[in-house]
Amino acid sequence: MRNKFEGFIEELAMTEVTPNVYNQYSYEYKDNEIRRKNLLIYLNKMNKIKPKVMLVGEAPGYRGCRLTGVPFTSEHLLMNNMNGLDLFGREAGYKLVEEKDKLLKEATATIIWDTLIKHDIMSLAWNAFPFHPHKEGHGQSNRAPLSKELLIGEKPLLRMIEMFNIKHVVAVGNKAEQTLRKLNISCHKVRHPAQGGKNEFIEGVKAFKALYL
Repeated sequence: MRNKFEGFIEELAMTEVTPNVYNQYSYEYKDNEIRRKNLLIYLNKMNKIKPKVMLVGEAPGYRGCRLTGVPFTSEHLLMNNMNGLDLFGREAGYKLVEEKDKLLKEATATIIWDTLIKHDIMSLAWNAFPFHPHKEGHGQSNRAPLSKELLIGEKPLLRMIEMFNIKHVVAVGNKAEQTLRKLNISCHKVRHPAQGGKNEFIEGVKAFKALYL
């Protein structure tokens, strides 16, 4: 019998996306089977942990979730985990689409998990738009999701909050906050750690913990 997460991932896979967006779960591309399995492992592990906090980012990046299928990860983090975190790693069953000697890292993913570990916060990770938006003709690029794309992301976002019975939502950046406010979901906003925002992000997480945890 399929669990609730398998049905959720199938819905993601079947979602029609806008131009210049890559659906990393779509059945259209064979490689995505691994990404769907990675996401299922992640959701099942999170289900055992039962986090009450959820960090909502903007959208997957081309060096991160676009490759792994798991929000706020990189190839390196997915395969090697991080000290103090019992969530990722090869031994958990995660796989890469392509085995290689040099695994890509993503600064945002590293900063986020490093900060959460240091402040003893276990958080579910998701994005306001769960697919990878890129510039026209250039798949290895990132762009902000459009308003109509954020609309596509609303249903899976609400499902994630419901499936995990999330109590506290943290919006990482403006687009995430915009979507959450539109859905009347109370959230604590922190600065996105990219583009020089690391220190403000860390301070925002500390302030969130002091207020709610």
